[in-house]
Amino acid sequence: MKSLDLNKIGKLYFGYEDIARIRGISPASAKVTASRYVQNGLLLRFKRNMYMLRHVWDTASQSDKFRISNLIQSPSYISLATALDFFEISTQIQQNYFESIAPRRTKTIQVVGTTFTYTKMNLDLYFGFRKENGFFIAIPEKALLDALYLMSYGRYSLDLSAIDIKSFDGNVIQSLSTKYPTKTQEKLKQYGYL
Repeated sequence: MKSLDLNKIGKLYFGYEDIARIRGISPASAKVTASRYVQNGLLLRFKRNMYMLRHVWDTASQSDKFRISNLIQSPSYISLATALDFFEISTQIQQNYFESIAPRRTKTIQVVGTTFTYTKMNLDLYFGFRKENGFFIAIPEKALLDALYLMSYGRYSLDLSAIDIKSFDGNVIQSLSTKYPTKTQEKLKQYGYL
């Protein structure tokens, strides 16, 4: 089957240029091939010119899916309950649900039973994340602050009783919180983080 030659691309995700190169066809023909394979379920399309083999997705690790999440909307970083779960600070476990913060726009993308959400945050609050295993993720204290910030405006819900408060560095929370509005700092006090 011709679709098997796409395994030779050897990348987690790829564009139609890679299909053209492997197949020895024009980029225009590769676009048609990609579209056909998406319709047949052999390829997944995450955004314009970003594809992944379905069987690769089905066996992808959490880190792979975090990398994909960062690329679907760039720039962005994993945060909120997804990051808290990753750092094992929350007992809330999210299956096939990835939350990110982005400076551009709020949006949700569905891909074969998996949801990627992107919540817009002001550029002056776009900090406090690091690169880990090839993806960008909020440090634990920033993930909490992002959640409390959004909660203070009624834009997010988080079960704070599921959070291990002892896992946070109070000095880091104190330092980062100075950049947040008063409403967020009031939430921090209300829940005993300040």
